Amino acid sequence: MTGVADLLSAVFLVAGALLSLAAGIGVVRFPDVLSRMHAATKPQILGLLLILVGVGLRLRTGADIATLILVGVFQLATAPVAAQMVGRAAYRSGRYRPDLLIVDELATKNPTPDR
Repeated sequence: MTGVADLLSAVFLVAGALLSLAAGIGVVRFPDVLSRMHAATKPQILGLLLILVGVGLRLRTGADIATLILVGVFQLATAPVAAQMVGRAAYRSGRYRPDLLIVDELATKNPTPDR
């Protein structure tokens, strides 16, 4: 059973690392703040959770797993809020590309400021 847990741990660690790498590349390569915000939250959080699961499968002690759960819950609670605030600030300051928006639901409430 230990061998299976170690193999699953390795799979989760590699998958999490690849998702985190994809998030980092997206932050560097995407053209505007809203796209970068998406890359910084979605794959990065999933990648972190996969890494935490992989580490939990490897360590297998109660205190370590409790700590990993706290880290995961904290990330799940704070990342969406931070992304919302970054997106809101970018939209209000006009630091986004309107040509990349398919639907601008806030255009009637907050017209795009002159740049």
